[in-house]
Amino acid sequence: MSHRAAGSHRREDGTASIELIGVVPFLLLAVLVAAQIGSAGYALWSAGIAARAGARAGLVGGNVEAVSRRALPSALRDGAKVSDGDSVSVRVAVPQLLPGMPRVMVGAKSALESGGG
Repeated sequence: MSHRAAGSHRREDGTASIELIGVVPFLLLAVLVAAQIGSAGYALWSAGIAARAGARAGLVGGNVEAVSRRALPSALRDGAKVSDGDSVSVRVAVPQLLPGMPRVMVGAKSALESGGG
């Protein structure tokens, strides 16, 4: 009986290696998705900061678009869209971690009103 137990143990020796090979692509995909979501959050946060900076500039008569673009990180400035009206809106492209992924834009809007008194 001990001979039989040793034989079944040998058949299971490579199982952990095969399972690891099967799991690694899913772990890498999960890390990539988490990093892409973090990148989108970073772009959205940056757009919000730029929109608030542009709104403050508009309140004091400054150049809304120039101030908004300067408030963005340099990696997000290319392709950023700034619009000024009742509020300042800033839209930026989310940095892509893999080439060939679709372009996704996120944006934020901010408005300030001068206080009377």
